[in-house]
Amino acid sequence: MDYYELLGISKGASEAELKAAYRKQALKWHPDRNKEAGATEKFKEINHAYEVLNDPKKKSMYDQYGKDAFEKGGYGRTNANQGNPNAGAGPFTYSYSTGGGNPFEGFDTSGFSDPFDIFEQFFSGFGGAGRTRARRHEIYELVLTFDEAVHGVEKQTVIKGKNKTIKIPAGVDDGMRIRFTDFDVQVRVQAHPYFRRDGQDVSLSKEISYSVAALGGVVEVPTLDGVVQLRIRPGTESGTTVRLRGQGIVYPQTARKGDQYVIYKIKVPGHLTSKARRLLEELEKELKTTT
Repeated sequence: MDYYELLGISKGASEAELKAAYRKQALKWHPDRNKEAGATEKFKEINHAYEVLNDPKKKSMYDQYGKDAFEKGGYGRTNANQGNPNAGAGPFTYSYSTGGGNPFEGFDTSGFSDPFDIFEQFFSGFGGAGRTRARRHEIYELVLTFDEAVHGVEKQTVIKGKNKTIKIPAGVDDGMRIRFTDFDVQVRVQAHPYFRRDGQDVSLSKEISYSVAALGGVVEVPTLDGVVQLRIRPGTESGTTVRLRGQGIVYPQTARKGDQYVIYKIKVPGHLTSKARRLLEELEKELKTTT
């Protein structure tokens, strides 16, 4: 069956649509949930299709040559994985070895990982699915600051008496599990003082004065990569939200980013001088006469 048809998507499907389709089909056909005859083979086909379509190079070869590109002796044996030690890695995974051993260790000779292994990586923590079949890795917890998770970081640590360099790709989220050569890392991300994260999107509240909300103006707003100036429209109400496209968090292993949302909150002064009170009372009267 055609890989696109197998996952229920079109050739122009986005990365998010591909992942959503894979989740749906993998949950439906995983043999721990589906006891129908042939469920295991169907599940393997779904994972194989996902790994091809999720890799730009493999997808391009599939679109050009079809399944033959990935059969033994076909085009994929010589081209699809050449020079790519991370071929076949599932979403949110990052393979890294500090030793000098075989970089393809743990991968099928056709360049694809164990389908039960990729399922466990994609649905980390889902009822233990696939754990009896996948190669067991020891799990280590790594605490990151918000900025380290957003921008990526290298950590030096000691595991089983050996020095290890842990490379964390940019964009990882709290609870994400990253597979390395012989162990897994469970990521814990600390909260940020004012950014709030929702997937790869971030949001923050920005206080503006009553006068700026009414008359308009320019305010400085922090983003993940620095401070930007935003223009406030006259008559802005509290709760107004501005979307900054592409100013969010990068999706791991891609160049695509989420968005940032800025929510304006009008700051009401807690104490007024007699002059300020008089001016506001005059403003209130003026507004009543113009409405």
